[in-house]
Amino acid sequence: MDRTPPSSAAHCAASHRFRAELRRWRARQGLTQRALAERVRFSRETVAAVESGRRFGSQEFAVRCDEVLGTGGRLAALWPQVAAEQLAADGRRGPRFGEVAQLDPTPAPAVRRDARDPEAVVAAIDELRELIGQVLSQPEAGGPPPSAGGR
Repeated sequence: MDRTPPSSAAHCAASHRFRAELRRWRARQGLTQRALAERVRFSRETVAAVESGRRFGSQEFAVRCDEVLGTGGRLAALWPQVAAEQLAADGRRGPRFGEVAQLDPTPAPAVRRDARDPEAVVAAIDELRELIGQVLSQPEAGGPPPSAGGR
C-alpha cells in the first residue's frame, strides 16, 4: 500500500473515478468503511484514506473490494490508470496530468484472480512490470527522448 499522499490525485481522472466507484459500491451494499475493511482484510483507516484520496490503494485492495462488493471487476479495471497516476504523483518519470489516458485508451478487461493462486500472482506481477515499463518509456514533456541524452 503506497502511503505517499496523492497530492495531484484530486485532479486525476482515474483516481477520482476509483474513489467514487469504491464509495458508491460500498454505500450500495450498505456497508460502513469498517465493515468493508473487515471483509477485505485491510484496516478501516486504509479504506477511509483511499476513499478520501489521502492514499492510493493497491491492486490487491481493488481486487478484494471488487470481490466483496460484487462490482464485476470495475475497480480492478481502473487500476492500471490509477497506478500510472501514482507513479506520476511519486515524482517518477511518468505521465503528466492529462496524459494518463494516452497509455491505454481501452479499458482493461475485468479479471478475477485468486490471490492464493501462485500463477495468478505471477501473472499480476508480470502485468504490473509491463505497465511500469510502458510508463517509464514515455518521454518527458519538453525533454530529450530517453536514448538521446541521459540524466
